[in-house]
Amino acid sequence: MIRYSLICENAHDFEGWFSESADFDRQKASGFLACPVCGSLDISKVLMAPSVSTARHKEKIGALAVNEAQKEVVAKLKEVITSIRANSEDVGERFPEEARKIHYGETEARGIVGQASPSEVKSLIDEGIEIAPLPMLPDDTN
Repeated sequence: MIRYSLICENAHDFEGWFSESADFDRQKASGFLACPVCGSLDISKVLMAPSVSTARHKEKIGALAVNEAQKEVVAKLKEVITSIRANSEDVGERFPEEARKIHYGETEARGIVGQASPSEVKSLIDEGIEIAPLPMLPDDTN
């Protein structure tokens, strides 16, 4: 996975994770990449220094401050993700297969969630199947 620091036309900073460098360009061109704060589609990569893991760096990561606006955004994201999961069928590792069946009209259209490898995600996008990743938020992994 490749992590890019991104910025929108309204100067909102955020980061994005992509399976390969060309994914950023494809998602931007398809209108799939939007600012999580304002929804702007005018997104650019920000020059970033390489990440080198050191003991001092690990200490700093644990002490990052989150301002109120960021807490509010994370809370809203949690609400949206909870709503999506509550109104979708969890198909687990069958996600790519079920997404294709829905796309090609072989089964009923419905909301689904599940898992897919980066190569499966790329194949689905290449086939024109509209999918979106659900972000993993800090509390999701603790």
